[in-house]
Amino acid sequence: MEKRYITVGTLNRYLKHQFDTDPNIQKVFLKGEISNFKGHTRGHLYFTLKDEESRINAVMFQTYANKLTFTPEDGMKVLVEGRVSIYPATGAYQIYIEDMQNDGLGNLYLKYEALKKELAAKGLFDESHKQKIPKYPTKIGVVTAPTGAAIKDILSTIKRRYPICETLLFPCLVQGELAKDDIVRQINKANEYDLDLLIVGRGGGSIEDLWAFNEECVANAIYNSRIPIISAVGHEIDFTIADFVADLRAPTPTGAAEMAVPNITDLNILLKQYNLRLTNNITSKLDYYNDKLNRLKKSYVLENPRAIYEIKEERLSNLITYFNNYITKLLELKQTKYKHLQESYILNHPEDLFINEQNKYNLYINKLELLNPLNILSKGYSVVTKDDKIIKNTKDIKVNDKINIKLSDGSFEAKVEKVG
Repeated sequence: MEKRYITVGTLNRYLKHQFDTDPNIQKVFLKGEISNFKGHTRGHLYFTLKDEESRINAVMFQTYANKLTFTPEDGMKVLVEGRVSIYPATGAYQIYIEDMQNDGLGNLYLKYEALKKELAAKGLFDESHKQKIPKYPTKIGVVTAPTGAAIKDILSTIKRRYPICETLLFPCLVQGELAKDDIVRQINKANEYDLDLLIVGRGGGSIEDLWAFNEECVANAIYNSRIPIISAVGHEIDFTIADFVADLRAPTPTGAAEMAVPNITDLNILLKQYNLRLTNNITSKLDYYNDKLNRLKKSYVLENPRAIYEIKEERLSNLITYFNNYITKLLELKQTKYKHLQESYILNHPEDLFINEQNKYNLYINKLELLNPLNILSKGYSVVTKDDKIIKNTKDIKVNDKINIKLSDGSFEAKVEKVG
């Protein structure tokens, strides 16, 4: 039998035709958990749909993705409807999803949310506990895998932006069962060094790949670190527990390096600006004081110092003359007043002053006598009191009241028989 060789493309096209004409896989209903989720800039969705036994690649084009009422995420359990076919370029079969519904959260996602809530309640995410990231670090530690894109991106970015900064690598596993303990060990080890800053992270991956950074022991190690920590786990869309506990979260390892150190080019530009500003300020000050010095040199005071002395001397002489004249006039005025006093009538006739004052005194005595109540009583009037209070009208007394009647030569008591 003659062997007929066909191309790979021919085989894949044949298989695709078989898939596309098989009615059993043109309408497939699957349920599973989303993993390795990626959204394309054009709106297409690419991810892996898995369960405990197996997995299948999945594609959802923009036309169908726009109809979704939720945002798909890694760890989310979903119900999908679509067709199974082969992508001829790779020969991989996948499900082309036309409809997708949320079937609740996956186990990992539920575990993630539960731990997140628990640690938030304990205060591990509090802003008040977060340390300030130093502006100009001199030594930075990096806790990540010794190989891979993450460490390369961090080291190259720091070297390019701030080459005077020293970096120390604390290598560790970043995924798998042993990763969490290795990460904790290296964070604690880094805290034994004299570091300004620590970057903890890894490159992107599925929720399973990043799970070591969702472990409680890693969160506690970050929280208890005396060195400020920048987390750099996965891509911008990935959020882990480590991101919430860290003092600062970076979207990527490269982003963490950019946040950790300043750009030396920008610093040089800034220094040049400061230098120019300082030079201009100093020049301006020097010009101002030179101009002021020149004006002082040309001033009348420095050119004619004796003239200033003569002016002051003349002012002093004028003041002395003024005070001498003032004192002389004051003495003359006092002497004139004294002379007038000597010549006054009162000094020459003091007896007239005495007689005048005695007349005034007698007049006041007469007025007081007229106001004396005893003089009024001597004319036949009396003062009636009850309980030491003066009775002014009949309303103040009643029958059988005892009253006191005061006359000019004495007093007596009486009893009221009638009031009318």
